[in-house]
Amino acid sequence: MNTKAVLAILSVFLGCCINVVFLELLVVADPGSGNLITFSQFVIISLEGFLTTLRCGTKKLAVPMREYITLVVFFFLVSTTNNMAFNFNISMTLHLIFRAGSLMANMVLGMIIMNKRYDNMRYLSVTMISMGIAICTIASGKDVGESSKAPVEGAFSDYFWWVVGITILTFALFMSARMGLYQEVMYKQYGKHPREALFFTHFLPLPGFALLYSDLATHIGIANSSDPISILGLAIPCIWVYIAGNVLSQCICINSVFVLTTECTSLTVTLVVTLRKFLSLLFSIYYFGNPFTAQHWLGTTLVFAGTILYSDIPSMIRQQQQKSVKQKTG
Repeated sequence: MNTKAVLAILSVFLGCCINVVFLELLVVADPGSGNLITFSQFVIISLEGFLTTLRCGTKKLAVPMREYITLVVFFFLVSTTNNMAFNFNISMTLHLIFRAGSLMANMVLGMIIMNKRYDNMRYLSVTMISMGIAICTIASGKDVGESSKAPVEGAFSDYFWWVVGITILTFALFMSARMGLYQEVMYKQYGKHPREALFFTHFLPLPGFALLYSDLATHIGIANSSDPISILGLAIPCIWVYIAGNVLSQCICINSVFVLTTECTSLTVTLVVTLRKFLSLLFSIYYFGNPFTAQHWLGTTLVFAGTILYSDIPSMIRQQQQKSVKQKTG
């Protein structure tokens, strides 16, 4: 494995795990700041992409703009709804586990929209993932009222808004899967240009945030009035420090994953991404003291075991070993 690949792997762990820490800090400080976080990420990633990928607008596009517009509608909905869920009694732990169900959503929509069929191993893995999410959801539902972030107080309203949050997460999950299928078709037709897609999926939605102006203004005000943190002698509101850390780590995470896909085998990428999700989950549990029962552990085990089974990692490991043996004996 070359130096570039090793640095990419370390950067994925560093960037993505730190990103989760800053996101959790933001959710604790202001549960409704999801749109402000998303907007900040989109602005910085768009600026970076315009300078490096589009070379200040001088680079010719590889994919027609109309394709990106459709993709952007999906991406905007997925990003805003995922962050919106935090305002409806959804914990970071449940959020991370729920999003691990993307394989299940992708398979279901693939069968419905593209008439795809899979082998028994894939069906088994998706069943495990679905059961894991269901177990974690039920376990989280038992403690909804204990740390309510719902708009209205009361036991019934707590559960009502928690159900709303689960519905939002489910919508985001299937919308993300639909976006993935659309990308799959687009890449087959025009070739893979992930850096270009990364720029447009963050740049084109920016005007859409005008619809969220009042929400953004409200949470900018909350950020400005948050407790200050002294940095180099300057008193900076803590929420802005957390947002800066979140955006910077998000840039490192996304760009490192891109480098990883170009430098490493699919086995390495799958292992790194799966392990990164698990480490992010552990960060949320231990660092922030989130409740995690035996049911959560069972559900998490099913989700990640199902993900590994779906990715057929054991088979890829055997193939990699056989390849190494042949190279040594040859």
